[in-house]
Amino acid sequence: MSNSPSSDASSLIALFVNGEPHTCPQQTRLAELIEQLGLNPRLIAVEYNGEILHHQFWTETKVQAGDRLEIVTIVGGG
Repeated sequence: MSNSPSSDASSLIALFVNGEPHTCPQQTRLAELIEQLGLNPRLIAVEYNGEILHHQFWTETKVQAGDRLEIVTIVGGG
């Protein structure tokens, strides 16, 4: 693990993304986490602890230890 200040292990929290364990720094906002995961925010929907969270709240929602996120990709077509 890197020893840089931004990746201090003591400041990491554990959560679940699509049922898989994931860690991120404390105070990470949902929009930042989505970016870290390499996802296009325009093409996904997020269930945050059992409730669909509207895109407008992603920038103000800070993920917490133990949170459960289900992220699904929106697929178009017919």
